[in-house]
Amino acid sequence: MSTAETLTVETPAAREIVLTREFAAPRALVYAAYTRPELLRRWFGPHGHQLVECEIDLVVGGNWRYVVQAPDASTMTIRGRFREIVEAERLVSIETNDDCEAETGTETLSTLTFDERDGRTTLTNTLIFATQEVRDMMLELGMQHGMGQGYERLDTTLAQVQA
Repeated sequence: MSTAETLTVETPAAREIVLTREFAAPRALVYAAYTRPELLRRWFGPHGHQLVECEIDLVVGGNWRYVVQAPDASTMTIRGRFREIVEAERLVSIETNDDCEAETGTETLSTLTFDERDGRTTLTNTLIFATQEVRDMMLELGMQHGMGQGYERLDTTLAQVQA
């Protein structure tokens, strides 16, 4: 499998997950796919899932909210607040999954960085959880597999947008 098709998952610290993936697209486009609802709806979530609600207030202090519907019609709500925005370079937010919050009662610090080289973008998503137990629970639930499938869908979306 080539680098462009591989999601790297690392746990460099007790509360941290770092996901890295390369895309065959300029970083401005990958950034747009993360910040424009019309593009997010095309790729966000695992195979068979659909982003049925997508709200983004792309300003520091602004909120975002996604509702993802599974093939069985169940839904998952993810929401957050932007702490830092550097266009086409970096997005930092505090986020929570409403469906897991009852179990964990915690928020996660998410930092997305977009690094371009030769027209290809390396996306790094660093997640810092409140506790190691929450991090381990997310890995056990297969969060990395769902994100990997979402990134496969993002590959397809980026190719279509560039065509």
